[in-house]
Amino acid sequence: MANSRFEYVRQFETHDTLLPETYIVIRIDGKKFHEFSKYYDFVKPNDERALKLMNACAKNVVLTYRADMILAFGESDEYSFILKSDTNLFNRRSEKLSTLICSLYTSNYVALWPKFFPGVDLNAKHLPYFDSRCVVYPNLKTIKDYLSWRFVDTHINNLYNTAFWQLIQVCGLTAQESENKLAGTVSSEKQEILFTDCSINYNNEPDMFKKGSLITRKGEILHIDVIKQIDTLFEGF
Repeated sequence: MANSRFEYVRQFETHDTLLPETYIVIRIDGKKFHEFSKYYDFVKPNDERALKLMNACAKNVVLTYRADMILAFGESDEYSFILKSDTNLFNRRSEKLSTLICSLYTSNYVALWPKFFPGVDLNAKHLPYFDSRCVVYPNLKTIKDYLSWRFVDTHINNLYNTAFWQLIQVCGLTAQESENKLAGTVSSEKQEILFTDCSINYNNEPDMFKKGSLITRKGEILHIDVIKQIDTLFEGF
């Protein structure tokens, strides 16, 4: 279409360029993953295969854009990719960053699926797909707070889901009965319910479930207390 009389249509294109000298987070989330996980019979409350698949996909994304990445953090069906404040990747165009990171992640998910779910074929009517967004943060403090927020969210969600599903699987409660039992409880009470009713010490649950997964620029996959190590994680940035 170049140099044709139709080329004028390009003037209708707009580009949302993210603010310079700000940290960029590209967060992807599974779309309708409740239905997806149910169809493929994911283990509840956590399917180790699914989490390791998510981590493998994120690792490939990080290594692909290593020069611009600080780290990535994931839990459940979401992953956050944190880019350096001085990155000029794709000229900081929001739509480019969002769509390319998301599509790269999704293509990895499909390609790596057989490795983590051998013998389970993806159905054309039940394929994995993700949405994504770009958010900018003005300084190091706010980007540290962002990562801390996702880390705390991991703990809160996992503790509830662990208690909820164990009450169903171990104690024989219905979903409604389990929900009612946990309603209004704080973290310590949920842990006590797990210990007393289900004989489960939450402290002994795998760190990947409790703490999420952090991927460094080198591709290391860690399951650590993010808040305790937050300053170390951002040294040099």
